Amino acid sequence: MQATTPSPAWDLVTVPARQGLEAVDILRRGAAADGVGPVLHDDGCGTLGFLVPSGTAAAWDVPGSTCVETEGRGMSLVVPEPPVEGSDWLLPPGEADLATDPAVLRAALGEAARLIEAADSCR
Repeated sequence: MQATTPSPAWDLVTVPARQGLEAVDILRRGAAADGVGPVLHDDGCGTLGFLVPSGTAAAWDVPGSTCVETEGRGMSLVVPEPPVEGSDWLLPPGEADLATDPAVLRAALGEAARLIEAADSCR
């Protein structure tokens, strides 16, 4: 019988899909390209969720986003199924680090918001 290890605790930062997709692009082409962790996409709500280290929710204050504690909720990230019903992996575990650095994510979300604002003002 193979031993199983408990799932790591992590928090989940949720943002609108447009901003999240921009942030993923920024993260993947930036200096921290290897630092983006698994990302969930929720088609029904039009959101993206970034897995971040546990404890991030306590100090998260980025406008337009939410960060909730999950404490792993006993969910394994090694299976192909996403840990949130009704969602799918944009960046699945195994192709990404276990969690995105909150400071790097905060910067990418800020840059994404500025890009979206500039694009919308040009219409």
